[in-house]
Amino acid sequence: MAGQAQLFVQGEFMATSRKWVGKITIACAALASLAVLSASARAEDTGPATFKAKCALCHGPDGKGDTQVGKSLKIPDLGSADVQKESDAELTTVITNGKKQMPAFGKSLKSDQIMDLVVFIRSLAKKSAQRYAP
Repeated sequence: MAGQAQLFVQGEFMATSRKWVGKITIACAALASLAVLSASARAEDTGPATFKAKCALCHGPDGKGDTQVGKSLKIPDLGSADVQKESDAELTTVITNGKKQMPAFGKSLKSDQIMDLVVFIRSLAKKSAQRYAP
């Protein structure tokens, strides 16, 4: 009888443990989703601010390169198909290491700031498409 009671208690414990494991798994998945959403929201906030502080002098506030420096260096429109066809990794490398006359920002920006800039540059394609829509 004592053996049966012990098995019942162990079985009840196992069932309770499985319920907790399920709840913990759901909570972890929810937290992971929240982290992804907050990173996206953070990029929407910090990408434009970082661009304005570090890039707009040459690339212009809208990324078109329509500044005195941009025109003299023949900087491409960041919303153009030529720039947008670059992979995120290629854009990250350019921002980090520089290219031609563009300075490197790998030492002055954190990796998450650089990724926020890539997200912002991607958003310029949408704005560029809206400018040229009929």
